[in-house]
Amino acid sequence: MVNIKIDDINIKADKDKTVLEVARENNITIPTLCYLKKQNEIASCRICVVEIKGNKSLVPACVTKISEGMEITSNSKRVLESRKTNLELIISNHNKDCGACFRNKKCELQLLATEYKVNEDRFGKLKEFVQIDEKSPYMIRDNNKCILCGKCASVCKKTQEIGIIGKNYRGVKTKLGCAFDESIDDTSCILCGQCIMACPTGALIEKNNINLVNNAIEDKNKHVVVCVAPAVRASLGEEFGFPVGTNVKDKMVGSLKEVGVDKVFDVSFAADLTVMEESYEFIKRLENKQNIPMFTSCCPAWVKFVEKYYPEMTSNLSSCKSPNQMLGATIKNYYAIKKDIDPKDVFVASVMPCLSKKYEKDRGFPNEVDYKDVDVVITVRELAKMIKQKGIDFNNVDAADFDIPFSTGASTIFGNSGGVMSAVLRTGVETLTDKKLVKLEFDEIMITKGIKEVNYKLEEKIIKVAVVSGIKNAKTVIEKIKNKECEYHLIEFMACPGGCINGGGQPIVPSDIRNFTNFLELRKNAIEEEDKNLSIRKAHENPFIKELYDNYLKTPGSEESCRILHTKHKKD
Repeated sequence: MVNIKIDDINIKADKDKTVLEVARENNITIPTLCYLKKQNEIASCRICVVEIKGNKSLVPACVTKISEGMEITSNSKRVLESRKTNLELIISNHNKDCGACFRNKKCELQLLATEYKVNEDRFGKLKEFVQIDEKSPYMIRDNNKCILCGKCASVCKKTQEIGIIGKNYRGVKTKLGCAFDESIDDTSCILCGQCIMACPTGALIEKNNINLVNNAIEDKNKHVVVCVAPAVRASLGEEFGFPVGTNVKDKMVGSLKEVGVDKVFDVSFAADLTVMEESYEFIKRLENKQNIPMFTSCCPAWVKFVEKYYPEMTSNLSSCKSPNQMLGATIKNYYAIKKDIDPKDVFVASVMPCLSKKYEKDRGFPNEVDYKDVDVVITVRELAKMIKQKGIDFNNVDAADFDIPFSTGASTIFGNSGGVMSAVLRTGVETLTDKKLVKLEFDEIMITKGIKEVNYKLEEKIIKVAVVSGIKNAKTVIEKIKNKECEYHLIEFMACPGGCINGGGQPIVPSDIRNFTNFLELRKNAIEEEDKNLSIRKAHENPFIKELYDNYLKTPGSEESCRILHTKHKKD
């Protein structure tokens, strides 16, 4: 421990910490743009500069370690003028059409420019317009808005170990992009969207599909059904000023009703359906000792990763569609028949915390002939923008509940890393042992950790399971399996660190919160709290699931179940 001063405040702190870390721990605000804790600590933007007594030059707080007796000033005239000048230089190379930008009022550069009163273009425009990469059907890279912070490249390389983004060229020609200036669409990108989450401006965004939903609502011949993923309720409120971790399910459904859709369904219901099918499939594989370990297939970015990078292991993937696709298929088949509606006239729009779901709906499934299971996917950010465009007062909207079928807690927790495994175990353990579970929480697999390994003793069997989030961790586990260094029976994989609560379609978390608070824990707690307060917490006890099987599917793994709820994986 060392003694230092920041802005005349005496502080005792760990000598291995940076000025920025110590300042934030003591509620002293130092702005950043390029800093991403443990991922991107390169001090390139120089927005976090501070003055240290005895130093001639200002130093970046994000990489400067503290030392005994250090006296730091974070708000002197010299510091503030330097930050403003650096902001002016960054903005001189930036597309200034803020009003039309998807990140307007959510852009970290714009917010800092407002705070430091950067209201004139002192240096003019220093670089020419560059072509926008719009080739991908799912996301856009606009380097006219890029500030070269390197966060997207850092996350792609260090967090996910995909590494398709990097810095090209040198000097004033430097730009972020893919190798050989290829489009993102021409690379082995898995569309996890973590680069979008890291970007402080609008240089990386998803393709906007709000108009497709609005057009369907306006079409009198369309029966519009919106399906909402479990993780959305724990994050949507952030777009309307609610604290991180606020469950806004009732306001979310109420807003969608005001938008004018016909039905709002909870994807948690289809997650219950996934549990039923996946549990049955897992038990069959155990009995036959075939394609073990079984990999979950709920996450399309993870599935895309296996198909591209480990095609020899596609047979280990569960054949189950994701809950989103299962619900779309159930709506277009069972629901449409029940309501006497032509499936072609049913428009299914899904609200997902995930960018890769946009890709998933287009990948093609065996049962899709004249129509897709899901017609359009929008992110949480797009839903928030749609609600605002409609002029709906989200904070004061009338609360509403999902239309029948409702869900159970077993599937609500799908939004968290470990949630799929926990829900499958609730049903699978009772099926294997024919005994009621007394404790439904599998706490050891619900902690926010990249790799969790647990052994469960069921009767005379030892079931070895693992829960993995983040592609870097997934690579580690798969390589161990290939090298026969570990043995599992069932593994839950999620591409995004922390699971869907940190998906690439979630509200973008400002750097202050992302770097210095455990926002994922807050979102996770919101979902788990709802689970604990529900009366039905097991998929196989959901009365609407029972009704679906009694009236249509018959049993898990039946011919009809396989036709609409299962798929085949391809080898890229």
